[in-house]
Amino acid sequence: MAHLALAAEPQFVRGSSLQSKVLGFGLRHTVRPLLGIWAHLPFDVFPPNVIEHAARLLPVHAGTMWRAVDLELSTSEWLQAKGVEDITGGNERAILYFHGGAFLTCGLNTHRRLVSRISYAAKQPVLNVGYRQMPHEPITESIADGADGFRWLLAQGYEPENITIAGDSAGGYLAFSVARAVIDRGLGRPAGVVALSPLLDFDPAGKLAHRNAHRCQTFPMHAVAKLTDVSLRMDTRRGVAGRRTDPVNMPLADLPPILIHVGSREVLMADAELMANRLVSAGVPCDLQVWEKQVHVFQAAASWVPEARLAIEEIGTFVRGLAEREVGETAPTMATTPAPRSARVAHA
Repeated sequence: MAHLALAAEPQFVRGSSLQSKVLGFGLRHTVRPLLGIWAHLPFDVFPPNVIEHAARLLPVHAGTMWRAVDLELSTSEWLQAKGVEDITGGNERAILYFHGGAFLTCGLNTHRRLVSRISYAAKQPVLNVGYRQMPHEPITESIADGADGFRWLLAQGYEPENITIAGDSAGGYLAFSVARAVIDRGLGRPAGVVALSPLLDFDPAGKLAHRNAHRCQTFPMHAVAKLTDVSLRMDTRRGVAGRRTDPVNMPLADLPPILIHVGSREVLMADAELMANRLVSAGVPCDLQVWEKQVHVFQAAASWVPEARLAIEEIGTFVRGLAEREVGETAPTMATTPAPRSARVAHA
């Protein structure tokens, strides 16, 4: 099968614990079959976002505080992990976060625990954006909500170069798209972008040709193709002008340093490799970390999967390290961030 020759050398993080294997087995025999059924339906079905309501009962990282924030057209939340100060306490750096869920499901409740752990690891407060989603709004409106979140942070006194934009899965798509949008709108250049198992290309061709096309423990290939069709139909119904530009096809040369996490068997590894290749070719520092046999957004299972805890530590290290990079660098070079403690650098 086709395999992209990377300009960026990935950091391959070895280690697959019993807990991570159990998680993978569970997803393969529950979520994957359900997504397969959904993908084969001859019509679009969008059940209520039950998982988001049920997730209200999930505990967060000990000592976490949060409050609702009303953006122009969406509700978000301002979250601070234990011991993390905001700008009123002298902490001038913050994170703008976008949850995953294929633009169809999940929300603030499902991702609050993950976001609280990232806040704790990075020692920075987080604006967790509850952006509008399909089937009610197209992805262009999700991006608009993300840009509103960036403007909210600016209004609180945060400088653009002190804001890291992060997200998982569909939120990874938004992290890149919002970074592009705020730069294009003259709002400033963010400190960096963190993308966990990101969806970055709605064209399924590259994923279909990839060696992981049928190895992913979460997504069957036809579910990925169905999501592409759904998003295009939504754009058509809402009269989105022109063709939406996916992150892999955006201008990249002026983006800040990037960290991408992906599991070694994920179907979205095709997107991660393509984006890393294009970023490095454009002169943008990019750390691509490939985690052995880990599932889609495994970081969300940090309460019991040791690799997830290590991954969040790496995210924290990357985000905190952005403050040490030169501000306003005009000619980015390859990132020199050291490999994770348990990593061996190798081609995935």
